[in-house]
Amino acid sequence: MTATRFPKLHDPASRGFASDNYSGAHPEVLEALAIANGGHQAAYGEDAYTARLERVMRELLGETAQTFPVFNGTGANVIALQAMVPRWGAVICASTAHINVDENGAPERIAGVKLLTVPSEDGKLTPELIDREAWGWGDVHRAQPLAVSLSQTTELGTRYSVDEIAAIVDHAHGLGMKVHLDGSRLANATAALDVPASSFTGDLGIDTLSFGGTKNGLVFGECVVAFDPESAGSLAYLRKTDLQLASKMRFVSAQFLAVLEDGLWLRSAAHANRMAARLRAAVEGLDGVVLTRETEANSVFAILPEGVADRLREHFAFYDWDAARREVRWVCSFDTTEADVDAFAGALAAELTR
Repeated sequence: MTATRFPKLHDPASRGFASDNYSGAHPEVLEALAIANGGHQAAYGEDAYTARLERVMRELLGETAQTFPVFNGTGANVIALQAMVPRWGAVICASTAHINVDENGAPERIAGVKLLTVPSEDGKLTPELIDREAWGWGDVHRAQPLAVSLSQTTELGTRYSVDEIAAIVDHAHGLGMKVHLDGSRLANATAALDVPASSFTGDLGIDTLSFGGTKNGLVFGECVVAFDPESAGSLAYLRKTDLQLASKMRFVSAQFLAVLEDGLWLRSAAHANRMAARLRAAVEGLDGVVLTRETEANSVFAILPEGVADRLREHFAFYDWDAARREVRWVCSFDTTEADVDAFAGALAAELTR
């Protein structure tokens, strides 16, 4: 293979803070893909790598965990909810939840479940917030509230404590509802809490979990983990129905093995969290910068003066979060360096003094 046949179409030195989806793959993940590539292996999850991943996930999350690798996060969330909730059911979530804001209606269109949203200033649910929509059982005119979906970490960069999740699970189960955890950034939450991932998932009675990989160094791939046998029984069929069954699944599973077996997933996430803390410390004293959210994982949210964000985006990619009030979001990744953070903070300081 020559550089002429496969030219680089981007500048590898380009850095930004738009999303941890922007980063490349971790070198150890690419190495794992190359190793998994030799010879033939059975398709559709009947391979040695997927079998090993099942064992590794049980060691990580508990013996009741059943793991179903899929292509992407929206697919993971859709089939996890579909496995828990019938067509007449509804899922309570925060209004800022990814399933509500960023999945183009897929949970409702594909899974066929209604989302019942509640406002939350920090992106987190509480038993009291859940109770705003947890009513109407037996009323044929109302979609039946049968599940709750949490994000850990949340879309606003905040994280639940173990006790907070325990209270929600107990409350939801007491009302006859199941609980789904959207863990696209589960690694960042686990690293920040410094507790085993099982302590706030399977051990607490979470029914289904979307276990993120792409935002933490994988090329592609997420996993749906079912702790509830009833949900697990339908996931194999739903994964195929919802176009999430990989024929060459070994390449999804091998990536997860590369990050899980020696703790790389937590080291990478902890590094991203540290870079976000460094970024926050570098900008919080700058005149004109108003930090709007707690930095509890790998995201920083801030309001900037008029025009500053657009000028800064000429050199660094990042998104508006709430354009109406000039709030932006900066996300750090496993490959964000101290030099990246310092360069960005320096550029921001320069723009603020123009």
